[in-house]
Amino acid sequence: MRLVIWVSIAFTSIISCIVMLEGQQDQTPTPKPEETEVWSPVPRVVTPAPECGAPPSDAIVLFDGKNLDQWVSSGDKSPAQWVVANGVMTVNKSAGNIETKRKFRDYQLHIEWRVPANVTGTGQARGNSGVFLAATASKDGGYELQVLDSYNNQTYVNGMAGSIYKQAIPFVNATRKPGEWQTYDVVWQAPVFNQDGDLKTPAYVTVLFNGVLVQNHFAVRGETRYIGQPYYKAHGPEPIMLQAHGDPSPPISFRNIWARELD
Repeated sequence: MRLVIWVSIAFTSIISCIVMLEGQQDQTPTPKPEETEVWSPVPRVVTPAPECGAPPSDAIVLFDGKNLDQWVSSGDKSPAQWVVANGVMTVNKSAGNIETKRKFRDYQLHIEWRVPANVTGTGQARGNSGVFLAATASKDGGYELQVLDSYNNQTYVNGMAGSIYKQAIPFVNATRKPGEWQTYDVVWQAPVFNQDGDLKTPAYVTVLFNGVLVQNHFAVRGETRYIGQPYYKAHGPEPIMLQAHGDPSPPISFRNIWARELD
Protein backbone atom coordinates (compact mmCIF):
# COMPACT_ATOMS: atom_id res chain seq x y z
CA MET A 1 0.00 0.00 0.00
CA ARG A 2 2.81 2.40 0.94
CA LEU A 3 4.54 1.62 -2.35
CA VAL A 4 1.40 2.47 -4.26
CA ILE A 5 1.15 5.79 -2.44
CA TRP A 6 4.79 6.69 -3.30
CA VAL A 7 4.29 5.72 -6.94
CA SER A 8 1.16 7.86 -7.02
CA ILE A 9 3.02 10.81 -5.51
CA ALA A 10 5.91 10.43 -8.02
CA PHE A 11 3.51 10.22 -10.93
CA THR A 12 1.70 13.31 -9.76
CA SER A 13 5.01 15.20 -9.46
CA ILE A 14 6.01 14.23 -12.99
CA ILE A 15 2.65 15.39 -14.35
CA SER A 16 3.04 18.67 -12.48
CA CYS A 17 6.50 19.21 -13.96
CA ILE A 18 5.23 18.52 -17.45
CA VAL A 19 2.36 20.95 -16.98
CA MET A 20 4.77 23.55 -15.57
CA LEU A 21 7.16 23.16 -18.52
CA GLU A 22 4.33 23.45 -20.98
CA GLY A 23 3.20 26.57 -19.18
CA GLN A 24 6.71 28.03 -19.43
CA GLN A 25 6.84 27.22 -23.12
CA ASP A 26 3.52 28.93 -23.58
CA GLN A 27 5.03 32.03 -21.92
CA THR A 28 7.84 32.29 -24.52
CA PRO A 29 7.16 35.51 -26.43
CA THR A 30 6.16 35.15 -30.05
CA PRO A 31 8.69 36.78 -32.43
CA LYS A 32 7.45 40.00 -33.95
CA PRO A 33 8.48 41.59 -37.27
CA GLU A 34 9.27 44.85 -35.44
CA GLU A 35 12.18 43.15 -33.64
CA THR A 36 14.22 43.08 -36.87
CA GLU A 37 13.25 46.53 -38.16
CA VAL A 38 15.93 49.25 -38.21
CA TRP A 39 14.66 52.85 -38.27
CA SER A 40 17.84 54.90 -38.01
CA PRO A 41 20.05 56.40 -39.20
CA VAL A 42 17.79 57.53 -42.05
CA PRO A 43 19.61 57.66 -45.45
CA ARG A 44 19.86 61.15 -46.88
CA VAL A 45 17.78 61.94 -49.94
CA VAL A 46 19.41 61.98 -53.39
CA THR A 47 17.18 63.03 -56.25
CA PRO A 48 17.79 60.93 -59.37
CA ALA A 49 18.18 62.68 -62.68
CA PRO A 50 15.11 62.72 -64.95
CA GLU A 51 17.18 61.21 -67.76
CA CYS A 52 19.29 58.06 -67.66
CA GLY A 53 22.99 58.91 -67.33
CA ALA A 54 22.43 62.50 -66.21
CA PRO A 55 23.91 63.56 -62.85
CA PRO A 56 21.84 63.06 -59.68
CA SER A 57 21.37 65.88 -57.18
CA ASP A 58 24.56 65.19 -55.19
CA ALA A 59 26.87 64.73 -58.18
CA ILE A 60 30.00 66.78 -58.79
CA VAL A 61 29.73 67.75 -62.45
CA LEU A 62 33.18 67.53 -64.00
CA PHE A 63 32.19 68.26 -67.59
CA ASP A 64 28.79 69.44 -68.80
CA GLY A 65 29.75 70.32 -72.35
CA LYS A 66 30.47 74.00 -71.70
CA ASN A 67 34.04 74.42 -70.49
CA LEU A 68 37.05 72.80 -68.82
CA ASP A 69 36.81 74.77 -65.58
CA GLN A 70 37.09 71.58 -63.51
CA TRP A 71 40.27 70.43 -65.27
CA VAL A 72 43.96 71.32 -65.50
CA SER A 73 46.88 70.09 -67.53
CA SER A 74 48.48 67.21 -65.63
CA GLY A 75 52.03 68.37 -66.23
CA ASP A 76 52.15 71.97 -64.97
CA LYS A 77 48.58 72.33 -63.59
CA SER A 78 47.87 75.15 -66.05
CA PRO A 79 44.37 75.46 -67.59
CA ALA A 80 43.45 72.38 -69.63
CA GLN A 81 43.95 72.85 -73.38
CA TRP A 82 41.71 70.19 -74.89
CA VAL A 83 39.14 71.27 -77.46
CA VAL A 84 35.54 71.98 -76.40
CA ALA A 85 32.87 72.25 -79.09
CA ASN A 86 29.24 71.21 -79.48
CA GLY A 87 28.98 69.90 -75.91
CA VAL A 88 31.98 67.60 -76.31
CA MET A 89 35.64 67.78 -75.35
CA THR A 90 38.20 66.23 -77.68
CA VAL A 91 41.71 65.15 -76.79
CA ASN A 92 44.48 67.55 -77.78
CA LYS A 93 47.36 65.11 -78.02
CA SER A 94 50.02 67.80 -78.16
CA ALA A 95 48.73 69.31 -74.89
CA GLY A 96 49.04 66.07 -72.93
CA ASN A 97 46.95 64.55 -70.19
CA ILE A 98 44.38 66.50 -68.18
CA GLU A 99 43.17 65.89 -64.63
CA THR A 100 40.49 67.12 -62.28
CA LYS A 101 41.23 70.02 -59.97
CA ARG A 102 39.44 68.14 -57.22
CA LYS A 103 40.99 65.09 -55.55
CA PHE A 104 38.95 62.03 -54.66
CA ARG A 105 39.09 58.93 -52.51
CA ASP A 106 36.05 56.66 -52.93
CA TYR A 107 33.56 57.65 -55.61
CA GLN A 108 31.07 56.71 -58.29
CA LEU A 109 31.99 57.95 -61.77
CA HIS A 110 30.00 58.33 -64.97
CA ILE A 111 31.88 59.15 -68.17
CA GLU A 112 31.03 58.87 -71.85
CA TRP A 113 33.57 58.58 -74.67
CA ARG A 114 33.57 58.19 -78.44
CA VAL A 115 36.12 56.90 -80.90
CA PRO A 116 35.71 58.82 -84.18
CA ALA A 117 33.95 57.05 -87.03
CA ASN A 118 37.00 57.63 -89.24
CA VAL A 119 39.40 56.00 -86.78
CA THR A 120 42.51 54.41 -88.26
CA GLY A 121 45.13 51.96 -87.05
CA THR A 122 45.01 48.57 -85.38
CA GLY A 123 45.55 47.11 -81.94
CA GLN A 124 46.69 49.62 -79.33
CA ALA A 125 47.14 52.27 -82.03
CA ARG A 126 43.40 52.63 -82.64
CA GLY A 127 41.44 55.10 -80.50
CA ASN A 128 43.66 54.71 -77.45
CA SER A 129 43.13 56.68 -74.26
CA GLY A 130 42.53 55.91 -70.60
CA VAL A 131 40.71 56.96 -67.46
CA PHE A 132 43.15 57.02 -64.54
CA LEU A 133 40.92 56.45 -61.54
CA ALA A 134 43.52 57.89 -59.17
CA ALA A 135 46.36 59.76 -60.86
CA THR A 136 49.55 59.56 -58.82
CA ALA A 137 51.79 61.12 -61.48
CA SER A 138 51.26 63.48 -64.40
CA LYS A 139 52.58 61.05 -67.02
CA ASP A 140 50.31 58.00 -66.98
CA GLY A 141 50.76 57.34 -63.27
CA GLY A 142 48.03 55.65 -61.25
CA TYR A 143 45.33 53.08 -61.97
CA GLU A 144 44.11 52.94 -65.56
CA LEU A 145 40.75 51.89 -66.91
CA GLN A 146 41.55 51.37 -70.58
CA VAL A 147 39.81 53.28 -73.36
CA LEU A 148 40.26 51.80 -76.83
CA ASP A 149 38.38 50.92 -79.99
CA SER A 150 37.75 47.25 -79.27
CA TYR A 151 35.09 46.79 -81.94
CA ASN A 152 36.54 44.17 -84.28
CA ASN A 153 40.03 45.25 -83.25
CA GLN A 154 42.33 42.52 -81.97
CA THR A 155 44.79 43.25 -79.16
CA TYR A 156 45.97 41.67 -75.90
CA VAL A 157 42.86 41.10 -73.82
CA ASN A 158 44.13 42.79 -70.66
CA GLY A 159 44.56 45.92 -72.76
CA MET A 160 41.18 46.09 -74.46
CA ALA A 161 38.36 48.50 -73.60
CA GLY A 162 36.93 47.74 -70.17
CA SER A 163 40.16 46.26 -68.84
CA ILE A 164 42.08 47.46 -65.83
CA TYR A 165 45.13 47.90 -67.98
CA LYS A 166 47.42 44.86 -67.89
CA GLN A 167 45.68 43.53 -64.77
CA ALA A 168 42.03 42.57 -65.26
CA ILE A 169 40.42 41.24 -68.44
CA PRO A 170 36.82 42.43 -68.92
CA PHE A 171 34.18 39.70 -68.54
CA VAL A 172 32.81 40.50 -72.01
CA ASN A 173 33.45 42.87 -74.90
CA ALA A 174 30.59 45.40 -74.75
CA THR A 175 32.10 47.87 -77.22
CA ARG A 176 29.92 49.73 -79.71
CA LYS A 177 31.28 50.52 -83.16
CA PRO A 178 33.34 53.68 -83.83
CA GLY A 179 31.29 56.86 -84.08
CA GLU A 180 28.87 55.75 -81.32
CA TRP A 181 29.02 56.92 -77.72
CA GLN A 182 30.31 54.50 -75.08
CA THR A 183 29.60 54.73 -71.34
CA TYR A 184 31.60 53.76 -68.28
CA ASP A 185 29.94 53.67 -64.86
CA VAL A 186 32.57 53.04 -62.22
CA VAL A 187 32.66 52.47 -58.47
CA TRP A 188 36.16 53.14 -57.14
CA GLN A 189 37.33 52.29 -53.64
CA ALA A 190 40.77 53.77 -53.05
CA PRO A 191 43.58 51.77 -51.43
CA VAL A 192 44.31 52.32 -47.75
CA PHE A 193 47.83 52.50 -46.38
CA ASN A 194 49.25 52.11 -42.89
CA GLN A 195 51.15 54.97 -41.29
CA ASP A 196 54.45 53.37 -42.34
CA GLY A 197 53.33 53.36 -45.99
CA ASP A 198 52.60 49.64 -46.23
CA LEU A 199 49.40 48.58 -47.94
CA LYS A 200 46.51 47.93 -45.56
CA THR A 201 43.73 47.21 -48.09
CA PRO A 202 43.96 47.26 -51.91
CA ALA A 203 41.90 49.37 -54.24
CA TYR A 204 38.69 47.81 -55.55
CA VAL A 205 36.92 48.69 -58.78
CA THR A 206 33.59 47.79 -60.37
CA VAL A 207 32.88 48.80 -63.98
CA LEU A 208 29.77 48.74 -66.11
CA PHE A 209 30.55 49.24 -69.80
CA ASN A 210 27.53 50.39 -71.81
CA GLY A 211 25.39 49.03 -68.97
CA VAL A 212 27.14 45.63 -68.97
CA LEU A 213 29.19 44.47 -65.96
CA VAL A 214 32.82 43.95 -67.02
CA GLN A 215 34.67 44.29 -63.69
CA ASN A 216 33.14 43.20 -60.37
CA HIS A 217 34.86 44.47 -57.21
CA PHE A 218 38.26 43.64 -58.68
CA ALA A 219 41.11 43.88 -56.19
CA VAL A 220 43.65 46.06 -57.99
CA ARG A 221 47.18 44.70 -57.65
CA GLY A 222 48.91 48.08 -57.76
CA GLU A 223 49.49 51.03 -60.04
CA THR A 224 49.39 50.50 -63.80
CA ARG A 225 52.70 49.46 -65.37
CA TYR A 226 53.28 49.25 -69.12
CA ILE A 227 56.38 47.15 -68.45
CA GLY A 228 56.74 44.97 -65.37
CA GLN A 229 54.42 44.03 -62.54
CA PRO A 230 52.09 46.45 -60.72
CA TYR A 231 52.91 47.55 -57.21
CA TYR A 232 51.62 50.03 -54.65
CA LYS A 233 53.19 53.16 -53.24
CA ALA A 234 51.46 55.12 -50.51
CA HIS A 235 49.30 58.08 -51.51
CA GLY A 236 46.20 59.96 -50.39
CA PRO A 237 43.26 61.40 -52.34
CA GLU A 238 44.15 61.90 -56.01
CA PRO A 239 42.63 63.51 -59.12
CA ILE A 240 40.97 61.64 -61.97
CA MET A 241 43.07 61.86 -65.14
CA LEU A 242 42.22 61.47 -68.83
CA GLN A 243 44.98 60.31 -71.13
CA ALA A 244 46.20 61.98 -74.30
CA HIS A 245 47.70 58.86 -75.81
CA GLY A 246 50.40 59.23 -78.42
CA ASP A 247 48.99 56.74 -80.94
CA PRO A 248 48.64 58.15 -84.49
CA SER A 249 44.88 57.61 -84.82
CA PRO A 250 42.43 60.57 -84.72
CA PRO A 251 41.73 61.81 -81.17
CA ILE A 252 38.76 60.55 -79.18
CA SER A 253 36.13 62.67 -77.40
CA PHE A 254 34.43 62.77 -73.99
CA ARG A 255 31.16 64.14 -72.63
CA ASN A 256 28.84 64.03 -69.60
CA ILE A 257 31.36 63.40 -66.84
CA TRP A 258 30.25 63.45 -63.21
CA ALA A 259 31.21 61.87 -59.90
CA ARG A 260 29.61 61.17 -56.53
CA GLU A 261 31.83 61.02 -53.46
CA LEU A 262 31.03 57.96 -51.37
CA ASP A 263 30.92 58.16 -47.57
